[in-house]
Amino acid sequence: MLEFDATTIPGRPCSMAATLSLVGEKWALLAVREIFWGNHRFDEIARNTGAPRDRLAARLRSLEAAGVVERQLYSERPPRYEYHLTPAGRDLSTVMQALRSWGDRWLVGEPPAAVAHSCGEDLDALYVCRHCGDEVRNRDLELQMRTPAWDLSGPVVPDDSEQ
Repeated sequence: MLEFDATTIPGRPCSMAATLSLVGEKWALLAVREIFWGNHRFDEIARNTGAPRDRLAARLRSLEAAGVVERQLYSERPPRYEYHLTPAGRDLSTVMQALRSWGDRWLVGEPPAAVAHSCGEDLDALYVCRHCGDEVRNRDLELQMRTPAWDLSGPVVPDDSEQ
């Protein structure tokens, strides 16, 4: 498991903020997309993302340092590497599918690509609760703050009368 102290990020301690600090820049997520889709070499990733090469190299280094991707040597002379997703990187698949689905629905007229399930149909993913098996809907969710000194509205300000 990757370890990150969410309290080191300004604002509300949150796993989403910690995740975005690593993969929230578009070149990082687009690099992960390309590796998901089987493009493992730097030139392929650069071509298909449109990322400036220096920015892409920096993003791949940070993803590698965080344990999301790993480099694998494919040529010794000269040394050349391919990028592959680690288990942590592969677990970004639901994030990637959610972003693609949202973009298909709200941003593009005709989806430029589709993801087919092994049954042969286009994927229309939904979230289910591992515990009960029910479909997850926003109206069924409740945020429970587990960080001391924070509640749903923000940081808890100590009441001077209680001291």
